[in-house]
Amino acid sequence: MIALLGLVLWNSAQAKPGEQCPAVLNHEFPRLQDEKTISLCDFKGQVLLVVNTASFCGFTNQYEELEKVHSQYKSKGFSVVGFPSSDFGNQEYKSNKEIAAFCNNTFGVKFPMFAKTVVKGDSANPLYKQLAKASGEQPGWNFHKYLINRKGEVVGTFKSGVSPTSPQITQAIRRALDAHPITEQ
Repeated sequence: MIALLGLVLWNSAQAKPGEQCPAVLNHEFPRLQDEKTISLCDFKGQVLLVVNTASFCGFTNQYEELEKVHSQYKSKGFSVVGFPSSDFGNQEYKSNKEIAAFCNNTFGVKFPMFAKTVVKGDSANPLYKQLAKASGEQPGWNFHKYLINRKGEVVGTFKSGVSPTSPQITQAIRRALDAHPITEQ
């Protein structure tokens, strides 16, 4: 009986091909709306557009475009993931509750949003440190975007002024989705 239990535990601890979480996603963050901790590994195998957001920025209307892109491609294994931040011009509400209400009431945001965080410099959260290292570029302002492929590799960065619905971003999303399409199992 003990040998059987040991075998079961050993098998469950072995990494199976395709089941490991890419390093860039191996982080946990509290959700914006309820601060429940979520692992980014839950997004493993998806194409992600990671965006640092702010409620009082000249680019804040991009929330609408981000939601449009999220809705358009989510059935293909794509998600926008938002990280509110006050790093640039202190253009974000103080509390997560206020940010969540603003995103919901003003733009009807349904894509995943995480709690307010730091996205640049030495105090940046671990995800943003990895994104900056992998891409060679840290956010220069609010609404900077990183595109991550299904393998967890940064395959694009887009400055704040690049619209989420621009051909530059939508073509990059389609390329990332087509490079490793979801397979039925």
